[in-house]
Amino acid sequence: MGMGSQKVYYKHRPIPYHKTKTPMTTTLISNAEILNEGIRQQGDLLIKNGRIEQIGGQITAPADAKVVDAQGKLLIPGMIDDQVHFREPGLTAKGSMATESRAAVAGGITSFMEMPNVNPQTTNIEALEAKFARAAEVSVANHSFYLGATNDNLDVIKSMDPSAACGIKIFMGASTGNMLVDNPETLAGIFANAPVPIATHCEDTPMIAANEAAARAKYGEAVPMHLHGEIRSREACIKSTKLAIELARKHGARLHVLHISTADELALFEPSKSLASLKDANITAEACVHHLYYSDEDYARLGAQIKCNPSIKTEQDRLAILDAVRRDVIDIIATDHAPHTWEEKQGTYFNAPSGVPLVQHALLSLFEHYHAGALSLETIVQKTSHAVAERFNLKERGYLREGYHADLALVDLNAPYTVSKDNLLYKCQWSPWEGQTLRSTIAGTWVGGHHVFDGQNASQQPVGQRLSFNR
Repeated sequence: MGMGSQKVYYKHRPIPYHKTKTPMTTTLISNAEILNEGIRQQGDLLIKNGRIEQIGGQITAPADAKVVDAQGKLLIPGMIDDQVHFREPGLTAKGSMATESRAAVAGGITSFMEMPNVNPQTTNIEALEAKFARAAEVSVANHSFYLGATNDNLDVIKSMDPSAACGIKIFMGASTGNMLVDNPETLAGIFANAPVPIATHCEDTPMIAANEAAARAKYGEAVPMHLHGEIRSREACIKSTKLAIELARKHGARLHVLHISTADELALFEPSKSLASLKDANITAEACVHHLYYSDEDYARLGAQIKCNPSIKTEQDRLAILDAVRRDVIDIIATDHAPHTWEEKQGTYFNAPSGVPLVQHALLSLFEHYHAGALSLETIVQKTSHAVAERFNLKERGYLREGYHADLALVDLNAPYTVSKDNLLYKCQWSPWEGQTLRSTIAGTWVGGHHVFDGQNASQQPVGQRLSFNR
């Protein structure tokens, strides 16, 4: 599925870092094709004091305004990524909030929700608030964090403030330490009492363990990487997803099932939910960009670079998930950005860790589906911004609306961009898209009105804000 040319279109250079946040700038983005809530219009957008002041056909620039001519470019709300692993604290050899948030804004992602499997794990309020404090010091993008569920922190979950976190993360299969929640009474208690949406990683650990044992018995340590989709099998996903849905229905919980990877699971979800209904929906589903882009045919070329959990499976699964996005069976598209060092990824099957760096190229990969005629621009915007804002009850974000925070991405759909090591901003310094030319470019990103990426330079200014919720 590669794109050919090896030409480097541009090289990222960091904007100089200053501890003091940059002052607010009044900005007029003129002559853009503005896409919001399914409607496209040619016009201008004025940013003032970090908010969208005015949207119109033609706006007179205030005397102090910076003017950005967006002729021929698409202006959309920035992507809100509801699933990332930025590796801080404790795993910062792989990535950090500073490095990965820079990569995110270079990819048109303006807000992220980060996972709890770090060190120490984010399983109590103190650890949660420590991450918010760190993000305030270094994050270029807006942020929130999940509280992780364990077999023994139900009291923390019951007592948490609904505005404290974006959600509760449950690893219902295949995690490390005590973050695998497999106690039936605990699971029932979480689903019955969670004051915020529950996000689940659904794979059945005993089934995976049996598959791993069988593979090791046959191949020893030399298990072929292409068997990952069979070891982390569809049956393991289906069994665990069914359990999560049963618990959500029984207890009336707000369940969001992360990274659907099989065609079989799609039948478990209701199609054609309206955006408005996502606020209070019982059950929603998510797809990730790599499950929409890659299939098991790509293991031969990329090997451990696309080893992730849940696994990338067949081309038939990939096409079915893509179709489910179009049919609104899949409500949200995210990344599950999870960097590891290049050295770690060179290990054998059992030693190479699962996870892929994705935030810098996630939107660009979705625009590849647009160029191929598989997804509309309206669908991409809905699944990456509007729907996330509704599902997680975000306050004044996710739309281009007057009075909302100015979190924006400017896209040139007709400017090719070649992914190259010298334009990667990930701390791990590799990408499965390296060497490929994608047909679009992120021409600019604004976070809270701050121009954090100009198409070439990514800021290090910690201008990201803590996400707030209408709960």
